[in-house]
Amino acid sequence: MFYDLYKDLCDQKGMTPSGVAKEIGFNRATVTTWKNSRNAPKGELLKKIADYFGVSTDYLLGSDNPKETPALTKKDERDIAKDLESMMGEMENSESLMFDGQPMTDEAKESILAAMKLGLEAAKAKNKARFTPKKYRKD
Repeated sequence: MFYDLYKDLCDQKGMTPSGVAKEIGFNRATVTTWKNSRNAPKGELLKKIADYFGVSTDYLLGSDNPKETPALTKKDERDIAKDLESMMGEMENSESLMFDGQPMTDEAKESILAAMKLGLEAAKAKNKARFTPKKYRKD
């Protein structure tokens, strides 16, 4: 059960289980052990994995739901759009958007814009969850 959840979290990040292991600081053999024996990590390693994925240790052990990400408001969406417009304007004016020495295509610029939007949305949601006072949370 733990390995399946771990693999799903890795997939969501676009990483392999062994790639995440290396990034966190443990070896692939440990991942193989989880896969074959169905054992879950304990102690500090479990905490590192939970912190890396932004979930609770209880969730990794199968006894809790992942953190709910707060919904973005219309104001949040407008702020993100304004930030994206500003960032793209700065990048286009700097003439540093090159790929292999050639100016970047409009399609590539749109891909970068989409990736930046996802990143800004995720950061905004994470900050809302982290910094909203408990008395205003809808838990």
